[in-house]
Amino acid sequence: ILTGSTRLKSGTAQKLILNMISTATMIKLGKVYNNLMVDVRVSNQKLADRARRIISEVTGVSAEEAAALLEQTGSEVKPAIVMAVLGVNAAEARTRLADAQGMLGAVLKPS
Repeated sequence: ILTGSTRLKSGTAQKLILNMISTATMIKLGKVYNNLMVDVRVSNQKLADRARRIISEVTGVSAEEAAALLEQTGSEVKPAIVMAVLGVNAAEARTRLADAQGMLGAVLKPS
């Protein structure tokens, strides 16, 4: 930021506020779990790699297991995580997520 430039300072402040709002919105919508964006749309190799890393980090499974789970769910991260943690199939994982309005934390939280 340039000293004395109020335009640049206000732009930076606006960006920070917008980032906070969008982050809070993503959390409320259930797209974030434990500081990770779990609602990833896998549309290229880079995002597929990211999805595997997220699954591995949340569940503790190997990269190979994460890739297999991702394949079973048609590249959906949240059902893959539910499958790994709860030991259910893809259909049951999707049902549980639907029952919890897509909130991964609610599905994984012990009852």
